[in-house]
Amino acid sequence: MPNIQEKTLGSQIILFDPKHFAEPTPKLFSGEHWAAENKIIGQATGRGTTYFFKHQDQEYVLRHYLRGGLIGKILDDQYMFTGIQNTRSWQEFNLLQHMINLGLPCPTPIAAMVTKKGLHYSADIILAKIEQAKDVCNILLTQEIPQETWRDIGKTIAQFHQHNIYHHDLNIHNIMIDKTNKVWLIDFDKCGVKQGTDWQPNNISRLHRSLEKEKRLHNIYWQDSDWQALLAGYDS
Repeated sequence: MPNIQEKTLGSQIILFDPKHFAEPTPKLFSGEHWAAENKIIGQATGRGTTYFFKHQDQEYVLRHYLRGGLIGKILDDQYMFTGIQNTRSWQEFNLLQHMINLGLPCPTPIAAMVTKKGLHYSADIILAKIEQAKDVCNILLTQEIPQETWRDIGKTIAQFHQHNIYHHDLNIHNIMIDKTNKVWLIDFDKCGVKQGTDWQPNNISRLHRSLEKEKRLHNIYWQDSDWQALLAGYDS
């Protein structure tokens, strides 16, 4: 069990694992800081920019929380502050740690920061980077995925569901496969523990829609027999 600590620096509150950052400061959550240190090893753009950086021979992921939809055009990174435990970064950090304790294949949380601004806050999180892994969508753009791996994807999703872990955005961008063919789920913002099982079929249907969408837009290497293999793994 990691010795997770909390530190307050003015308007910033930082949750962190001291094994990775013994004396965390707000600059650790800045892509510009890591770029100035020549530590950036990659980045991904979506709603915002996710930075991948290297520090003391370990690789990390840095993400700033941004709103989507219409409200995101007005309050792009501002959220109402109703207590530190209710903030997006604290919730994701604690959920990830809970899943790590359960032995589920998800990113390891390293540090999270909340910056209070009056009644609002902004948030950031640092995770351990999954070594030599690609997301399923990226793989399917260039090659097929073996049916045995599709079954493993189904089994992995079932593991999370068996522990009542609800993934808010289960799509093929958030499923990773590493060099050993181990399957991982990532991006647990707005996710959580959800009781009952009624929600699980809809969660699986969301993933199917994601595959159909990418097949329509990018003609990925995916077919119905792959989906049947995934379902077989999920139900096994």
